[in-house]
Amino acid sequence: MIRLGIIEDDDQIRNMLSAFFNEQGGFSCLLAAHSVESFFEQWQDDLYLDIVLSDIGLPGESGIRGVSRIKKHAPKCQVIMLTVYDDANRVFQALCNGASGYLLKQTPLPKIKEAVLSLYDGGAPMSPGIARMVVEYFNPKNAEDLGEKLTPREAQIVAAIEEGLTNKEVAIRLGISLETVKYHIKHIYEKLEVNSRHALISRKYK
Repeated sequence: MIRLGIIEDDDQIRNMLSAFFNEQGGFSCLLAAHSVESFFEQWQDDLYLDIVLSDIGLPGESGIRGVSRIKKHAPKCQVIMLTVYDDANRVFQALCNGASGYLLKQTPLPKIKEAVLSLYDGGAPMSPGIARMVVEYFNPKNAEDLGEKLTPREAQIVAAIEEGLTNKEVAIRLGISLETVKYHIKHIYEKLEVNSRHALISRKYK
């Protein structure tokens, strides 16, 4: 059972997320609040949460500040930011404060569920555009080189592979079939003149 918490000031979105996960097998939304302060007022010491979905723009303390509070209160609890903000500053503030994932609010509910499962299984789920931003930030030259050779879809797959996702997880994230992922990877290997995942990931460090 994955035990969830939600911090979201929009009542409709908060209630929708809570109802959705409570209807899913293997999930239980145990705590939902409109602000970081309210969340901690309700979070009793004997209540264990696996994952918290948190907005950033909240009344009172920001969701980014909330991440560090959550990690101090329960170090094993992981946080996925679920927000409308896609600017680099907020993305990296959230990640540096301890967030393990970053999704945009337009992400469909089934994809949010897949992201929670991925995080629970050791992944680091991010919306494709966010993942690309992270890759480009840490490796701008490589990102530029890849951009000249790869299609946008191929670049998304490379970014996901660099995060450590399996082919199945890549398929889930991008909403495509496993066979389509394998087809793209074959062409990526040909374009970049590599023959394995290790070689693909190592390529950017050369």
